[in-house]
This record gives sequence, structure tokens and C-alpha cells, in this order.
Amino acid sequence: MCGITERVERMERTRTERPDEVGGAAAGGAGGQPARPGAMTNRAMATFSPADEEKRRGVRRMKLTATGLLLFVALVYALAEWAAHAGAGAWAGYVSAAAEAGMVGALADWFAVTALFRRPLGLPIPHTAIIPTKKDQLGVSLGEFVGENFLSEDVVRQRLRAVGIGSRLGAWLAVPEHADRVTAELSAALRGALTVLRDSDVQAVVGEAITRRAGVQEIAPGIGKMLEKVVADGGHRRAVDLVVARAHDWLVLHGDSVMDAVQGGAPGWTPRFVDRKVGERVYKELLRFVTEMRDMPAHPARGALDRFLTDFASDLQSDTDTRARVERLKSEVLGRGEVQDLIASAWTAVRSMIVSAAEDERSELRLRVRASLLSLGARMASDRKIQGKVDSWVEGAAVYVVTTYRREITSLITDTVAGWDAEHTTRKIEAHIGRDLQFIRINGTVVGSLAGLLIYTVSRMLGA
Repeated sequence: MCGITERVERMERTRTERPDEVGGAAAGGAGGQPARPGAMTNRAMATFSPADEEKRRGVRRMKLTATGLLLFVALVYALAEWAAHAGAGAWAGYVSAAAEAGMVGALADWFAVTALFRRPLGLPIPHTAIIPTKKDQLGVSLGEFVGENFLSEDVVRQRLRAVGIGSRLGAWLAVPEHADRVTAELSAALRGALTVLRDSDVQAVVGEAITRRAGVQEIAPGIGKMLEKVVADGGHRRAVDLVVARAHDWLVLHGDSVMDAVQGGAPGWTPRFVDRKVGERVYKELLRFVTEMRDMPAHPARGALDRFLTDFASDLQSDTDTRARVERLKSEVLGRGEVQDLIASAWTAVRSMIVSAAEDERSELRLRVRASLLSLGARMASDRKIQGKVDSWVEGAAVYVVTTYRREITSLITDTVAGWDAEHTTRKIEAHIGRDLQFIRINGTVVGSLAGLLIYTVSRMLGA
């Protein structure tokens, strides 16, 4: 018995190790050439981890056990038949029937188990070697099964609804440590995005967007409405006060310049003392006018300015010529290089400010984001309405993904299985489930023996 077991073990080891050599040669390509890219998956399937090797040894042990049990019942059958012919008594018939049925059950289950992975005894029996010959069809069936039973809209909605993502996410975000973690991750992502983006590209996009939007949007009516509201609210008066005050101060400091300018514009035939008197008179009147306008809120000039601004605001909204002039001025301003440089410098300043705020843990940006996350988490954890909205958003997004990309997801399964080498795939699957399948052979032997004994017993009782 031990000698038979050892020979069977050597046969099993030789048969299982030989495909490695064949697969290794095939994986390398003909003539030792590098394998094509599609062979990467085959090599991955051909690789056996230490855990896989341990499972293969377990399969071999169970095969030996099942084969040893078959040989044992065969020996029992032979001894029982010999005893029956030698006149040992009725018990020999019962033992012989049980052993015979056990052999039949063992052989039938051996055939069934072996037919999954290879052709029994190498014979081309139909519907055998199912896994290596039907590997691609099994991959397609597996992909369809996953698509129909795991990627359907109803299944996804029911599963996500049962999870309650809104309440769980809210409870998780309400923890300060988790809010800090999310804030840090968002800051890192923001810094990474701003670092990857090239300033020149962003500046070109922003400048083009601003120029295009400003070009198609007429600004005169908007400016007119804004100016009309400012004048109605008296918001322009502070600007007038500032201009008048600065003009008064300038006149006080530069009186000689004003008088020189007046004298320089006088005709050449007038006497100098007349020019000087006229210059002094103009300067004093100008200074008096500015002083009165500064000190008198109800000065007529202020009222005239209010009427002018009101009329100008109305023209900006309704006068065709005024609006056309503003549009021409807008186009000229936007076309100047200084404006584009201003847009570029503005983006650079904004980017630097955002990056600095994202890096500083105590910056106002990160503190506000953290506070917002904590507040959002607390509301999501307690407000069922918000939970329902979050759950609905997540369900909708998940359903959209699985319904739109179901074919791509299932094709990942079918294409992956199709890329596996049939022999190595068979050996790897057998290493994972072969040990349990050997129990079928053992159970078949035991159950067959009991069934044979029962049938023989009933037959004997009916025959008696």
C-alpha cells in the first residue's frame, strides 16, 4: 500500500510540474524573444506565491488520500470476493457489494472532478477539461453575471440606501480629527493642482475669457445704472469733497505756477504789469471758487455737477452715441498690453496667496474650511433632509456610473480572463479549490459504499 501511494505521489508531482516548463518557454516567446505585452497577464497567472504553493501541496495530499481510499476499497472488494468464493459466509457478500459500490462512486467522482481541469486519462471525451477549453466563455458568463446581479440600478440603489451614506458621512465629518484630515487632504490637492497648472496657460485662459466676455457684454448701461444709483444716494459727494480739497491745497502751494501760466498766455503787445495783475486776479478768483465749493455743500457748482452726472448716467443707458463711444473706449482699453499684464499679475498674486493659505495650518482659509466641514458634518448627522439629499446625490452618481460604464466594467473581467493562459489558469484555480473538490471523491466513496450496502441488503431481503 505504501509503495503504491509513493508511486502515485511521484506521478502527481511530475504531471503538475511539467506545465511550468512549457509555460515558462511559451512566456518568453519563440527563440528567447521578449514576450508580447499581452503576455504580462499570463506571466502573472503563472506566478505562484508561497500561499499558492502551500495550497497546491494541500491539494496533492488530498488527492493521495482520495486515491488511497479508492485503492483501499478496491483491496477490500478483492478480499471480499475471495472470501465469498472460499465459503466465508453471507457477510462477504455484504462487504463485497459495499466495496464495489464505493469503487464505482469513487471512480465517478474522480471523473467528474478531473473533467473540470483536464481530460481524464488524456482521452478526448466530450465535455471534459471544462475550465481550460471554456475559459473565455466562463469569463463572458462571469462578466454578464456581475453586470446583471451587481451592477444593476436596483441593486446599487438598495445597497447604498441600506448603507446610509449621508448619516455616516456626517457623523464621520463631525469628529474634529476627521475634519482636520479632510482639510489637510483638500489643501494638498489644491496645492498640487495649482503647482501643476502653468501660469502662462492660466493667464492666457483667464485673459481670453475676460476679454471675450467683456467684448460681447455692453458695459455702458450697467455703468449708467450704477452711476445713477450712486448719484441718487449721494455717494459721489465724498469724491467731490476729496477732489476739491486737493485742488485747494494744490492752488495754495502752486500759486506762482498758475499766475505764470496766465501771464504766458497773454498777447505779446500787452504790458507786463497788466499781465501780472490779470494773473493775480485769475488766481484769486480761482482760489475763491475752489474754497467756496469746498466749504459750501449747497454750492451751485456742486448742484451743476450733480445734474451733469445724472444726465450722463441717463445717456449711458439710453443715448446711442454715448453708448457707442463707451464701447469703443472699452475695446481700446482691453486691447492695450498693460491691461493684459494686469490680468497676468493678478492671477500670479491670487495663486501665491492661495498656495500660502493652503500651506499654513492656521490660515483663515483652512480654518474656515475646517469650520465648514464640522458644521456640515453636524448638520448631516442630525438633519434627515440633508441626509436624504446626500444619499440621493450618491445614488444618482453611482447609478450613472454603473449604467453608463457597465459594459466597460464587465469587459475588464472578460478581457482579463481572456488574456490568461488556459493551462496556468487551470492550475491556479485547482490550487485554490482542488482540496475541497477532493472531498467529493472521498464522500463519493463513502456514500457509494453505504448505498451499495443498502441496495444489496434490500435485494437480499426482497429475495428472501
